[in-house]
Amino acid sequence: MIEAADITEDAFLGGQLRLKQKRSGHRAGHDAILLAAATDARAGDRVVDFGAGVGTAGLALARRVAGIRLSLVEIDPELAELARGNAAANAIAAETIVLDVTAEPQAFASNGLSPDSVDVVLMNPPFNDPARHRGSPDRARHTAHVATEVTLHAWVHAARRILRSNGVLTLIWRADGIAEVLAALSRGFGSLSILPVHGEAGRPAIRVLVRAVKGGRAPTRLLPGLMLNAQSRLSESAVTQILEGRAALPLVEL
Repeated sequence: MIEAADITEDAFLGGQLRLKQKRSGHRAGHDAILLAAATDARAGDRVVDFGAGVGTAGLALARRVAGIRLSLVEIDPELAELARGNAAANAIAAETIVLDVTAEPQAFASNGLSPDSVDVVLMNPPFNDPARHRGSPDRARHTAHVATEVTLHAWVHAARRILRSNGVLTLIWRADGIAEVLAALSRGFGSLSILPVHGEAGRPAIRVLVRAVKGGRAPTRLLPGLMLNAQSRLSESAVTQILEGRAALPLVEL
């Protein structure tokens, strides 16, 4: 049971979404909102958010795209309970599933996530390189941030299993790990669209957003980079619209 003093309530999407989260440990931020803005979904789609935490990305997507059938998958029972409460508090229909993304297929099936049953998966896996990133002594924070050698492959494999043919996977990863992303997606996915995200103009990208299609065969597209500061290729107001959930990123095929 989380004490009330250990919880904050924070506004996202310009106040359209209010989320309770732990005061310490992993905190929701721009990565989750950008992931939601990059995810292509339509009313009626079955959408699964892997590693949902308190539900930020999935609920932000549901706020932009009404009528999706949303499942929030989270390994930490306390975070899953916060996600469940956040969905209810924001009047968003979503089921919350306590499940390790690397679990066996039977565990997925017993939670209603059988093979070839999902239209869209979005995910923000732990992506910090353990060889270059000193992990937090807080176990939950470490789990949320630091990848093992098999993290990305295991998460992509799980997504590939539950996605239907031509289903879409959208993920965010650190930019210097783009080779890992391409390797993980090389089996079973194609039609990749890659959007580099820069914190500052003139600096290397810090993140990549990737859209991949199960069984896709179209050529890979490398899109013009998104810069989050005022010297962006997009106007400052356009970036604000994206972060407030009023606009989608170019990965979304409108």
